Amino acid sequence: MRVVIVTESFPPDVNGVAHTALQTARHLVCRGHDPLVVAPAVPASAPGTDADAPCPVVRVPSLGLPGYPQVRVALPSRRVAAAIAAHRADLVHLASPFVLGVRGMTAATRLGLPAVAVYQTDLAGYARTYMGAGESAAWRRLRAVHGAADRTLAPSTAAVRDLEAHGIGRIRLWGRGVDTERFRPELRDEALRRELAPGGGTIVGYVGRLAPEKRVDLLAGVCELPGVRVVVVGDGPSEPGLRAALPGAVFLGRRTGADLARIFASLDVFAHTGPYETFCQTVQEAMASGVPVVAPAVGGPLDLVAHRTTGLLVPPCDPDALRTAVASLAGAPALRTGYGRAGRAAVERRTWEAIGDELIGHYREVLRERTAVAA
Repeated sequence: MRVVIVTESFPPDVNGVAHTALQTARHLVCRGHDPLVVAPAVPASAPGTDADAPCPVVRVPSLGLPGYPQVRVALPSRRVAAAIAAHRADLVHLASPFVLGVRGMTAATRLGLPAVAVYQTDLAGYARTYMGAGESAAWRRLRAVHGAADRTLAPSTAAVRDLEAHGIGRIRLWGRGVDTERFRPELRDEALRRELAPGGGTIVGYVGRLAPEKRVDLLAGVCELPGVRVVVVGDGPSEPGLRAALPGAVFLGRRTGADLARIFASLDVFAHTGPYETFCQTVQEAMASGVPVVAPAVGGPLDLVAHRTTGLLVPPCDPDALRTAVASLAGAPALRTGYGRAGRAAVERRTWEAIGDELIGHYREVLRERTAVAA
């Protein structure tokens, strides 16, 4: 198949949309298909180049969001339609479509091509966080693009319910893979642990963007627990405020690859705080690393965390519940070990290879449905 992946984000960006688009492109190439990626341009100073990408990448002019330049928004451009036509695509894959993806959907419709839209970002929740309003407008835009697609793929049962409640149909569940070779318990590093917590104790980690919607500020109460050291991995516009709000926390900045895997495995507890996750890949990476998880009982984590088996689910945006859950694990090393082992076992078969093959299956079904309608 010749597939064009139109994505709102792609490496060197570090986020769930970019990572999933990259893994999708890699798997398509591995299976003998011919993908092309269309993505927003990144600043010339950004680390990494498209030379490392598994397939050709067409970059569309973009601007950074005011106050959050790491997030790029594509500008109007004819390159999207031109790239899809030039690639002689059989199908268009829209990754978290909202701006660039809308143009990809329009081009696919004009060219008579089937489109699969992957819902991945709670844009309505982001609108509420950043603007205090705009949820209705966000859902209208999402309904327009997903309603035009042949199939929408949602990453969790909570996301499926949310989409259905807002009038979006033709939905199938499609999760995310995790690299269980990279993220594994054996990478636990005692030297790193001594560096992060020289006085010993329980190391509680957060990994992700440092932005308002992630609610990392909820870890303030965890920082006050005796014998607990909070470690924050990631960057973003909220970092200066979080450094003041989380006294004693260690901020490691953005980490990737083997370095990130070593940090994950060296944690005692992984605490995720964001209430707007449609999936939450870092939860899977923690589980693959054999680390128990504390996460909000909303959105994607509901599918990932088995309460009191692989970790603990707490009410979203409740700092006292988060603190209590972490404290209960901090004082119970045997329980942490049990949860960690169960978490690792739960994700061992969720490989990107298996998830990628599921996606190809969706492509083929959509193509068959289009052929049947045409006949």
